[in-house]
Amino acid sequence: MRSYQGLSQKEAEQSGKDHGKNQLTPKQRRTFWQTYWGQYDDPIIMVLLIALGINIVFTFFGKVDWHECAGILISVLLSTFVSSLSEHNNENTFQKLQDEAGRIDCKVYRDGTLSELSIGELVVGDVVLLQAGDMVPADGWVLSGNVTVDQSSLSGESKEVKKQGAEKMEGDAVDFWNPHTLYRGSVVCSGECVMQLTTVGDATVYGKLTAETQTVVRESPLSLKLGKLAKSISRFGYFGAILLVIISFLENAVLTQQWNPTLIARYFADTGQVFSDLVSSVIMGIIVIVVAVPEGLPLMIAIVCSLNMKKMLKSKVLVRKLIGIETAGSLNILFLDKTGTITKGKPEVIQFLDGSAEEYATFSSIPDFLQQMVELSVTANTSAYLSGRKIIGGNATEKALLAFVKSRREQPPVIRQIPFKSENKFSAAQIGGDQPCTLVKGAPERLLKACKQCYDKNGKVTSFTGKERLEQTLAKLASRSVRLLALAVSDAPLRGESIPADMIFLGIMAIRDDVRPEARRALREIGGAGIQTVMVTGDRKETAVAVAKEAGLLEQEDALVLTSQELGKLSDERLKELLPKIRVIARALPTDKSRLVAVAQALNLVVGMTGDGVNDAAALKRADVGFAMGSGSEVAKEAGDIVILDDNVFSIRNAVLYGRTIFHSIKKFIRFQLTINVAAVTVSILGPIVGVEKPLDISQMIWTNLMIDSLAAIAFGSEPAMGAYLREKPKRREDPILDREMWSSVIVNGLYICSLSLLFFVLPSIREWFRQGEGDIFFYTGYFTFFIFTCIFNAFNTRTDGIDLLENLSLNKQFITVMSGIAMAQILMTYYGGNILRTAGLSLKEWVLPLVLALTIIPLDLIRKILLQLKKTGNSTKILP
Repeated sequence: MRSYQGLSQKEAEQSGKDHGKNQLTPKQRRTFWQTYWGQYDDPIIMVLLIALGINIVFTFFGKVDWHECAGILISVLLSTFVSSLSEHNNENTFQKLQDEAGRIDCKVYRDGTLSELSIGELVVGDVVLLQAGDMVPADGWVLSGNVTVDQSSLSGESKEVKKQGAEKMEGDAVDFWNPHTLYRGSVVCSGECVMQLTTVGDATVYGKLTAETQTVVRESPLSLKLGKLAKSISRFGYFGAILLVIISFLENAVLTQQWNPTLIARYFADTGQVFSDLVSSVIMGIIVIVVAVPEGLPLMIAIVCSLNMKKMLKSKVLVRKLIGIETAGSLNILFLDKTGTITKGKPEVIQFLDGSAEEYATFSSIPDFLQQMVELSVTANTSAYLSGRKIIGGNATEKALLAFVKSRREQPPVIRQIPFKSENKFSAAQIGGDQPCTLVKGAPERLLKACKQCYDKNGKVTSFTGKERLEQTLAKLASRSVRLLALAVSDAPLRGESIPADMIFLGIMAIRDDVRPEARRALREIGGAGIQTVMVTGDRKETAVAVAKEAGLLEQEDALVLTSQELGKLSDERLKELLPKIRVIARALPTDKSRLVAVAQALNLVVGMTGDGVNDAAALKRADVGFAMGSGSEVAKEAGDIVILDDNVFSIRNAVLYGRTIFHSIKKFIRFQLTINVAAVTVSILGPIVGVEKPLDISQMIWTNLMIDSLAAIAFGSEPAMGAYLREKPKRREDPILDREMWSSVIVNGLYICSLSLLFFVLPSIREWFRQGEGDIFFYTGYFTFFIFTCIFNAFNTRTDGIDLLENLSLNKQFITVMSGIAMAQILMTYYGGNILRTAGLSLKEWVLPLVLALTIIPLDLIRKILLQLKKTGNSTKILP
């Protein structure tokens, strides 16, 4: 591909002023207040507002205390505000992460030099170099070269379209099938070309479509599962609400009238009183539903994901799709690329071997004539370009070759080119100029067969008699995890997609890409998490085995290593049988990846796949979690759920850890919330039976709901990522969220809180503990205080499965802050809540009893945990017949 002058810096600045830069106007984000008003679409909030309206009407008739109206209003305003604030912040976090994901560098000719610029800095008239895997940055036309592009995101047609150079642009109409035009959003699948930009930014076809469409976010499997859980819990709330309405109304109509038929008849004759009591009962039932329904779950998921996504970004893990972070922790099998993931991704040519197997440690030590031919081969048959001292474009291997030869020669004109494809295992370039020839580089097993001759040290063509000795040397190098690349030349022109039959052998490039120091630990911990790791590489079998051994992947005696050819001979059923033993796939093709994903999913496994190339996109999309490499193609990143910014396998380990951390945090919150829900609903139902009409009044129940739904979500969402999570086995896809341990916690603690509540109301000694006041205000304040502090103490029970409640507490400062804040807020509300929260200031003595009773939830739960541990120990040591 010839060089271009491109725009000068001054011309680029003027073009930017005239036509604007290649930046899309960001989608208008919802303001905080738009988010806030959207909360009132919630059916629960709407029901509360209707109840508030009814209460206001009855306040004027003296049937309802105005404080209850104020309590409902304040609680609704607080609930919607907290939910809106969390949702708004979460939306901003997602937008920032998407902005990070959208940063793309393009190869642009400016002032006669090829350089890299951000996609947003391009202007009309810029000349851009496109290679396989690149996304077309703006609309324009092809100046030179040939490419095939996938423009399905624009045209809807999945078929790849061929594009080729034209001397000038013809026609202004948008035509996706014009062989000379390219459009932003398309992806280069193969080939290489230079295009000139004619339209940028919002004026592009892509920009216009973006302005007209909205992005649809997929609901994740975990959200669906939690939705089902919420429905089940809601049914419990509805049942409790209906029961409470019946009990509350019968208490007013029958029990209060002492079962006297005359008094009952007189009561029903007062239709206003009947209607007022019925409305009050219905309102209490509605509040029970509010407390029982875990509407905080979606909010909690948003909070926990937002908090952990920020942490993951610091660990070089960019979550593009919510489903990825949720599913990463449940992986059963991970198909992992070698280059750049297990290895450093910085290959270096460590030596060159000629046709007689003689080794040269440096490029300068190679004989002159052979040196010239190697330099020509490396600089012409490549997709990388030398721009001054900087190497732009190409893959890591091509950059390593250019770095080895340190070429200063101009790249010769390429007449025809065959880009590298995994299935071909070679690339070729036919050049003109002073030395017209065809240059080929590729896998040694592919090229050596086609080479009958080689060059001697004096540059004379001689018979390739040392082939057998060379192959023995190559086998030794491969066993040391050295990658091998053969170079050859021919006088014959390229025909079709095949290499010339008779070629002259130039030599072998021995390339070493060292295993990352942290890879062995990462793979060991991933294996300890119950995840099978399979290394997939295009390298020859010997090289793949050497790298796998060094990384610790072949420590099992029955570990299998297969080549793509061996894999192709296996039926799907046979592959399913062998899959648990497979650890390495060598000489892999992109189609092998898709097949491996399909077979693993047929076994009901949760599958992770890594990839960086255009051809990896299908496998990345098909996998349950697609890990795209940060250095990879844009189409791979678009297909992936998670982008590993540093390509490091240790970052994938971190993604698994954070995925499991999120799942644990959600489970802890569910356990905490359901315990309080069970207690609040049962107390509300049984309270009237023991003579207490409103154990917790409307404003108190909504206050409690605010504490456990919103603030506690922040506390549990900040739980640290613990290495112990990586020693757990993956959860099966069909496993329920609520396991036996969680159920025991919810039922035992929930019923214990309910029992203590009933004793609080029934035992005279407890009532006598508090001063006498109007409406037993001090007694009811004491109970409200007991209930809230029981929630706080139970939060410490919930955050750990062990008996050490302070375990790792210092790593979650948010938990301490939130729980301290709830306690302080409750103390303040005790003294200043007044009629709104039905509270009055307690004396020091009156504080003691509620706090002591609340603290008893801790030893009770410790006993429950110890009994469970003893049961597990007994089951594990039981001798079976």
